[in-house]
Amino acid sequence: MSSHGSRWERRRFAGGGYEAGPRFEDFVPAQRFQAEALSVSPCGRSVAYAANRSGGFDLWIQPLAGGPSRRVSAPPRSAVRDVAWSPDGSFLVFSADEEGDELHRVYRVGIAPEAEPEVLVASPGRHCVLAVGSPFDPTGGFLVYATNDREPTVQDVAVRDLRSGDVRRVIPEPGSMLVPVGISPDGRRLLVRSGRSDTDISALVIDLADPEAAPLTVSVPGGVVEALGWLDDASGFLFRTDQLAKDQLSLARYSLLTGAWEQIGAPEWDVEHAAAEAGLLVWVENQDGRSVLRGLRGDSVVEFPELPDGHIIRMRIVPGGTAVVLHLDTPTRPAEIVVIDLATRTLRYLTDSRPPRLHVYEPVKAKRVSYPSEGGRRISAQIYVPRGDGPFPVVMWIHGGPRGQERPVYARSGLYQHLVACGVAIVGPDATGSSGYGTAFEKLIYRDWGGPDLEDFAATVEYLKQAPWADESRVAVVGASYGGFAALSCLSRLDHPWAAGVSICGPSNLVTLAAACPPTWRDAVDRILGDPERDAEQLRARSPITHADAIDAPLYVIQGARDPRVPRGESDQIVERLRARGTEVRYDVFPDEGHGFTKRHNELHVYREMGQFLRKHLL
Repeated sequence: MSSHGSRWERRRFAGGGYEAGPRFEDFVPAQRFQAEALSVSPCGRSVAYAANRSGGFDLWIQPLAGGPSRRVSAPPRSAVRDVAWSPDGSFLVFSADEEGDELHRVYRVGIAPEAEPEVLVASPGRHCVLAVGSPFDPTGGFLVYATNDREPTVQDVAVRDLRSGDVRRVIPEPGSMLVPVGISPDGRRLLVRSGRSDTDISALVIDLADPEAAPLTVSVPGGVVEALGWLDDASGFLFRTDQLAKDQLSLARYSLLTGAWEQIGAPEWDVEHAAAEAGLLVWVENQDGRSVLRGLRGDSVVEFPELPDGHIIRMRIVPGGTAVVLHLDTPTRPAEIVVIDLATRTLRYLTDSRPPRLHVYEPVKAKRVSYPSEGGRRISAQIYVPRGDGPFPVVMWIHGGPRGQERPVYARSGLYQHLVACGVAIVGPDATGSSGYGTAFEKLIYRDWGGPDLEDFAATVEYLKQAPWADESRVAVVGASYGGFAALSCLSRLDHPWAAGVSICGPSNLVTLAAACPPTWRDAVDRILGDPERDAEQLRARSPITHADAIDAPLYVIQGARDPRVPRGESDQIVERLRARGTEVRYDVFPDEGHGFTKRHNELHVYREMGQFLRKHLL
């Protein structure tokens, strides 16, 4: 590479030969945001968020009117996961873990530049997670969070009096996990989600004034009643449910006075986010992966400016209902914080994370396609096709979850666009188990991993054989987490001449995976994946390690040593097995990472190396 930092370079690959093309670094955003961490100050003048521009996920404050952001002090080696302002705006609370261990502590920090964080809630070897809405009551005297500090396998909800330190607990029914949503605007009630799986969720309303009162439960047997937040007058709450419109997750409100449900709108797609403030109601629809904003002010429809095709990761309403703040990610611009002024119907970017190359190069837009699979299913996928004449080699990139969804975003810190600029196409299928297509579609994979989903990946290969832009003889498969399992399953169980594969934190043995899951996940894992003893025969039959001798494509395995969800042993097993039989395997273990990457230098190193690995075997 030239010493003056040219945008193009020649690389010598192992075994000889050179390849020229754009550098991965030229596509890397200036920062990446933590998805859950977005909070608007009570005065409506600032927003707090977490971003990794300094190397790790630190806390930042940005004026909504524009101007420079300011970094807030956080503990060393930590990654900020969530953040919220106190009701009086004098301090912030945030959750953070160390090097990906997911053992979160809750901290308090003042907003003055010299303020240092102090631990509010911590328990050695346990986690503490802030409420998904506001974690405070209106006075700021009580803090709501979830924790397994009482019993490692049970996630309680705790309401802590910040003055006395006293804690009131809500303990779940056996087999359920509790997640706090927030305290009502009048301070009287607490809203909680009670989940047995992603498609079996109830809403609980806890009377904070009467410790002896039984919780109000709003539920349907085996269905979704997922609380999203309080109505701004505290008369009820917003939720999404699969009971009102086919099995799509539609938006509704629940009245505490009458106990009645009322559907809001009649969407044909899942609703993802919703919030109410000062008479304004805003929600986000997931239209085949693309986020669309909807809103009502009273009975009047709110008109929003046109948004680029993309994914609204998080949405907040500014106090007073004058504006909406978004984490917005699109294929042609990295994730940013965006403000929509409702009076002028204008969209303004608060941040600019674009690398210099995006100021002179037009990234390729994502296109949505669909194709048939087994059992009459129809599978959707996002594709990114290079400009020019094909056919092009292809990376089939499988999302995690399996409840995830391939969204139109600036993916993998620019790696998608980098590969496309090098002449490699991307296809991201939404196989059975993906979200966005109804709860029935999600449930098809329950206790059946490596069954209908693998049929859908085979259907994706068949689609590529018919696509004029795709070279079926040069296809690699990549995935992280569940996607890593799926990638290993494709390599070991599908009859296709794969060019290469990549597994990031990918399970290789479903028996050992189920046995080693985090303590609070055990009941959900039993329902979604299976029991490691009772279902051992099927889990073993569906495990990539069982079919590992069929893998002959070069494989790149990436693993965080501190991963609590997919322990390192999952990657160790497949690597040892393949190396013993002489299969080409590269194995990178990161001692200071967990499930994914919290440190920017590690993340960029991995994607740079993945890009080189894939180009070597595809171009």
